[in-house]
Amino acid sequence: MTINEMRPGEARAVKALNTGGALGQRLMDLGFFPGAVIQVVRNAPLVDPVELEVDGYHMSIRHDEAAHVEVE
Repeated sequence: MTINEMRPGEARAVKALNTGGALGQRLMDLGFFPGAVIQVVRNAPLVDPVELEVDGYHMSIRHDEAAHVEVE
């Protein structure tokens, strides 16, 4: 399962990143590393972006970026 498949209110731990390069580095810099707990806060009305809570702070990423983060 990936983050873009999660529903609002769900919380799961990151299992792996399925990308590399600049996007992989950007996701790691934002806190998406194995073991980090991610909670989906809400989806925007037109689906993109998705608002997440990671380590006590909120961020928004696109669903195509969220599809690269595998969760348990």
